[in-house]
Amino acid sequence: MERMPRIVAIVMLVAGAILIVLGAITYVVVQRELSDEQIIVSDDADHFAGEPVEGPFTAYAEAMVIKDHALEAGGGQTYAQLPQDAPERETVMNASFLRASLFTSVVAFGVAALVVALGVLFILVGLALLGVLRKLEDRRGDTASVSGQHLAAT
Repeated sequence: MERMPRIVAIVMLVAGAILIVLGAITYVVVQRELSDEQIIVSDDADHFAGEPVEGPFTAYAEAMVIKDHALEAGGGQTYAQLPQDAPERETVMNASFLRASLFTSVVAFGVAALVVALGVLFILVGLALLGVLRKLEDRRGDTASVSGQHLAAT
């Protein structure tokens, strides 16, 4: 039972390292896949106009522009609000799908960053636990040597 805190600390360190690696890999894969689509943020975007969509901020910016364009194409109505026989319904539906895909990548970037941050936190907690254990072992050693000196003196 005395070894349990050390085992927990080591598990936290290993888990933290794994989380950091997996989060970073996920971030890079999502970034590469999004980049491969060769999407450019529309010129009428509020931010990042003309930049390639390769990260969470550019993906969000493009999704917001698509929303504006879809509302314009639908006469101010969303896909669900348009009559089923409206000719612009398909255009608005495609825009909705594109926005959903871009928002999915934004969420994936966020989850990847969260996983990396949790990995760092796990490592810090594991290191702190090991530090506390060392202090406790040092105090035990000091107490044992003081007790031994006291017995030798009597």
